[in-house]
Amino acid sequence: MEFLSRTQIITALAALGLALYVLDLVRRRRLSEEYSFLWVVASVVIAILGFSTPLLRAITHALGILYEGSTVFFFGLAFATAMLLHVSVKLSRLGQENHALTRELALVRYDLEQMRAGATADAPADGGPTA
Repeated sequence: MEFLSRTQIITALAALGLALYVLDLVRRRRLSEEYSFLWVVASVVIAILGFSTPLLRAITHALGILYEGSTVFFFGLAFATAMLLHVSVKLSRLGQENHALTRELALVRYDLEQMRAGATADAPADGGPTA
């Protein structure tokens, strides 16, 4: 069994803590399941890399990176970049949907005002029945 460095232990425990925190956020309905899956998978991968020195060294060597800590940092940075891109795409889509809904609401309000104006013009002035 290989010796785990203090950095590996801290990284692995922090990843497990993050996974538990994400599950708690889902339980309290503060984070949707769609995003929680990505966070839990990333946390588990980081924890596995933190606890498995041979696997971490093999991946580090295969990628041509000098230090194991840099490999973990690389995967974290890649995950953060992918999540930012995913959230940017979602935000763009929501902005477009919001714009379309705003236009549709404006048209509905305009139609409602036209109908009210037409109903007011057709109503008798004294409030009595029309002939």
